[in-house]
Amino acid sequence: MLNTMGERQKQLLKLLRGKRPGMSVDELAKSLEITRNAVRQHLASLEGAGLVTAGKTRPSGGGRPQQLYVLTELGRESFPRQYSWLAQLVVASVQQEEGSENMGKRLNDIGVGVAQQMRSQYPNLKTHEEKVDKLAEVMDQLGYNAKKTTMPDGETVIEADNCVFHRMAIKDREICHLDKGMMETFTDSQVKHDECMAEGGDLCRFRFSPKKE
Repeated sequence: MLNTMGERQKQLLKLLRGKRPGMSVDELAKSLEITRNAVRQHLASLEGAGLVTAGKTRPSGGGRPQQLYVLTELGRESFPRQYSWLAQLVVASVQQEEGSENMGKRLNDIGVGVAQQMRSQYPNLKTHEEKVDKLAEVMDQLGYNAKKTTMPDGETVIEADNCVFHRMAIKDREICHLDKGMMETFTDSQVKHDECMAEGGDLCRFRFSPKKE
């Protein structure tokens, strides 16, 4: 769907994807460096396509409340997710073979296998920091819109606002075991899923603690 849009509309959708509470016309105009009228025209077009909708309002310091705009579920699903379709087939197969009670462990094992294959492509990764850096890059290529960032306390985390399993995770959080198995094996870390979009978070945030030798 994104392939049929203009560049400004793509940029606008990407901005809203990173701001789950929503953004105002003024904020969008400033970020895109275009006029408020241009933003309104783009919003009207995207609303008509069912990709954007008016969300909550926000106090504006004594003036009229600011209207915020947010992505619809269709808007979120319009971004590429390169292997979500494959995951659906995998989960259905695992559930049929293992039963629901063993889903978490089996999906974790699949994630471990995926990570081992990916790591074989990067034999020169030595330090924990190098592994986390490369994982963020790989996840971004897979469609997670992932980036490495640093928390105020100096801790390095990966944040992603386009989970490739989002629709599935809303129905069943067991699917997150696949991601966890993949991340832990790729980085030789213990991973904590600190914030989750499937639970209403603005993004998915992952913390990495190096495994002790």
